Amino acid sequence: MPVHTSDSSQGSRGKGVGLGLALASALAFGGSGVAAKPLIEAGLDPLHVVWLRVAGAALVMLPLAVRHRALPRRRPALLAGFGLLAVAGVQACYFAALSRIPVGVALLVEYLAPALVLGWVRFVQRRPVTRAAALGVVLAAGGLACVVEVWSGLSFDALGLLLALGAACCQVGYFVLADQGSDAGDEAPDPLGVIAYGLLVGALVLTVVARPWSMRWSVLTGSAHLNGTAVPALALLGWIVLVATVVAYVTGVLSVRRLSPQVAGVVACLEAVIATVLAWVLLGEHLSAPQVAGGAVVLAGAFIAQSSAPARGSAEPVAAGGAERELSARGTAA
Repeated sequence: MPVHTSDSSQGSRGKGVGLGLALASALAFGGSGVAAKPLIEAGLDPLHVVWLRVAGAALVMLPLAVRHRALPRRRPALLAGFGLLAVAGVQACYFAALSRIPVGVALLVEYLAPALVLGWVRFVQRRPVTRAAALGVVLAAGGLACVVEVWSGLSFDALGLLLALGAACCQVGYFVLADQGSDAGDEAPDPLGVIAYGLLVGALVLTVVARPWSMRWSVLTGSAHLNGTAVPALALLGWIVLVATVVAYVTGVLSVRRLSPQVAGVVACLEAVIATVLAWVLLGEHLSAPQVAGGAVVLAGAFIAQSSAPARGSAEPVAAGGAERELSARGTAA
């Protein structure tokens, strides 16, 4: 028997909302570099910018942490893992990698995360992987290589590559942990509470790493230059905290709950495309023909992955999560 039309349309709407949230998250995350670069050029250390970003977002989300104060007793491992991996780990490893290898190489290695998510799903969770989802990852990774122009400055610094790979592994933790409890119904931890406590944990860890007491605080009282235009440093910091962190993490986690870690991970590759386009428009960093072509390939890979059909005979396909998994099970039972 076919699935009821109302159930099917509800599942389609849920997936559409999830895709929209994933795109919003990629847009928010992608805008962080455009705002952070002028602050760094004005004299702030990159790790200090990261600390300001996470600590500021933790303060914004603090009321939600108080509201969900029972969460640390219920899910301490989830909160600690999210803070260490999804918040502090990704940021610290990526910026440390930048000090040893080119930006393009570090970004490409970090965005191997969707492929690593597929490996986690296939070999750790032992769930089937659709060919379309795998193809989407391959296309996204190949397109990303063109976007960041990895051939323009390849370096084989072993420690730098390991740090970038560490950032990719931490990003896998972000997608996997964000999906925890997505099918647990009323027992699922509130995603906003998870984000709030994750930011608090991340801020504590980054305080030790970044040592903000040595920061040039006077930079924040002046202006930074955005493609020749003077912009208040505090305005750029506000964008980084409110949009590139709070909005980015909230929409990102909610998208994983409605899609799946692997599909959301591939859509997140659009962050590199968005970051490159924004740098072109706002910072005057022009796009080359290979970058434009690579961006189109990333878009194609993300679309193929999110629209892939369930594998034949698979109860839990790679391209379906949450409500979609339940819908698939209903159709099979019917």
